[in-house]
Amino acid sequence: MAVLYGIASCDTCRKARKSLENSGLGVEFRDVRAAPLSGDEIARFLAEFGGSLLNTRSTTWRGLSESERGGAPETLIAAHPTLMKRPVIEGPGGLTLGWDKAAQAAHLG
Repeated sequence: MAVLYGIASCDTCRKARKSLENSGLGVEFRDVRAAPLSGDEIARFLAEFGGSLLNTRSTTWRGLSESERGGAPETLIAAHPTLMKRPVIEGPGGLTLGWDKAAQAAHLG
């Protein structure tokens, strides 16, 4: 069983979810916009991925003021869940960020 943290409208999240489901691995999808991450989850993801968890290329990021951008990553992600790079996948392959070849190998074998 894997938990995929992302946003339902994200193409990358949809691709990852479909691939995981087709592999026979059970997938629980968690839309972080509808069910925001807890402080503990944000802290755990930041401990694993550091600053790369924050998506500074997103539309949400570009809409923030300079002073808002200077805030702590955990505060920014709590206030704006779409600032989290996606997907974060927690499964038998460990905790991964994104849906690149490394994440695919970790979760699909």
